[in-house]
Amino acid sequence: MNKNIRVLVGICLLLVFFSCKQPATIYMLSGKINGLKDGTRLELVPGATHSDEKAVAESTVKDGRFSFTGKQDEPRLFYLRVAGTYGSIPLMLENAKINLTANAVFSESGSNSSVNFSDVQLTGSEMNDLYMQKMAFKDTLNQRYDAYHKAHEAMLSALSQARQSKNRQQIDSIQNGADYKAFAKAEKAFFDRVETTTNRAVMENKDSWWGPLVMLQSMSYFTDGQKPLYESFSQEAKDSYYGKLVYKELFPEKLVGKTVPDFELQDRSGMVFQSSTLMEGKKYVLIDFWASWCAPCRKEIPNLKRIYEHFSGKGLQIISISIDKRKADWLKALDEEKMPWPNLMDDKGIDKQFLVKFIPALFLIDDKGTVIADDLRGEALYKKLEKLF
Repeated sequence: MNKNIRVLVGICLLLVFFSCKQPATIYMLSGKINGLKDGTRLELVPGATHSDEKAVAESTVKDGRFSFTGKQDEPRLFYLRVAGTYGSIPLMLENAKINLTANAVFSESGSNSSVNFSDVQLTGSEMNDLYMQKMAFKDTLNQRYDAYHKAHEAMLSALSQARQSKNRQQIDSIQNGADYKAFAKAEKAFFDRVETTTNRAVMENKDSWWGPLVMLQSMSYFTDGQKPLYESFSQEAKDSYYGKLVYKELFPEKLVGKTVPDFELQDRSGMVFQSSTLMEGKKYVLIDFWASWCAPCRKEIPNLKRIYEHFSGKGLQIISISIDKRKADWLKALDEEKMPWPNLMDDKGIDKQFLVKFIPALFLIDDKGTVIADDLRGEALYKKLEKLF
């Protein structure tokens, strides 16, 4: 009898042991993406940081299949993308066995290559299921956006054609019409809804790291208007990884009053220039971070040319640093803009040393190498230099 009891107890213990779900200590992300050729490189890139992040892991596709293995100290948002292209799949990565399937279609636009992912199915990550729930409001907003644009599709197409042909009379006629005014009203209502809906989604998660994550993932950039949202977060949310990212953007460290970081970059011909050499003997130096795709950057260039023409003979140096990822795009913009000062390409992350969050970013430096201003553009920049000289 005692022997039977011991056997029964032993069996029960084994059942308890094997029935308990042991927490995973690593993640195993694998799956199949139809449309990818053998040898295609997939990357995992940190998401929701508002910065251009580098891949932390890489996998090579074979027969459409891929796999990543690693360890996550806590759940984080990542983008799965094809190396060197635009387009990605957002996913929450946690220590679990995760399977992903999707279809991929490539498209080309000029020198840019994009991948459109569809029919995305991800299983095995409870955190990813939660993420999808918390971000579902964006799908609803996207549907509303598509709806009011489709309702005014003919007018918008005509306006686009008029702008391309630079037909001022036709542009004015369309913009004075009832259809355009109805569209403008719908657009204002939409963006008001975006702000209200997004703020509500953030506040619904203000007591955990989900709040800062939703905030980062829902807003392309922050202004002082978002500071009350941050202040409403619980201390736990503020102390989280994503909470600290939000804080750094809302209350950024400034370079003003500090010595400018040294750097060494190449120009279009591959010649290497050191910052100290370019700045030597100059009374003031203006460092301009820009990119070919940045419309405000391109709009600022005529003002920089005016500044250079007036002050270069008095001791001003301008150094433009492009953060373009494709050299061909940068070279094309250089040919179009014809900027008569040193132009370099940032392939070393120098923008991060300058704490650049948005472009154009301009830093005015004195002859001692100290940053004296970092928030001047347009006429304000011209007047500042006029006063200095």
